[in-house]
Amino acid sequence: MGDVLVVFRVLPEDVDNDLSRLESKIREKLNGVCKINDIKTEEIGFGLKALNVQAIMPDEEGMADRVESILAGIEGVSQVDTKDISLI
Repeated sequence: MGDVLVVFRVLPEDVDNDLSRLESKIREKLNGVCKINDIKTEEIGFGLKALNVQAIMPDEEGMADRVESILAGIEGVSQVDTKDISLI
């Protein structure tokens, strides 16, 4: 089996959340679980921004769900959606 690139959209709880601090928490929590390829800020509207987290992980059953659960459990995160999964 190979690896997959999964893109997660992470929405903060509040428009006033510090996204750089949230990005640091994401990197800390996912350290050792998967490799973070990139994290980009996405403008949603009305001042709301999301983080698009590109994570590389083994193509194993349940791995993307595990990472999504870890992201959802981070303080300051309101919602996590899986945007894209691609075999690499």
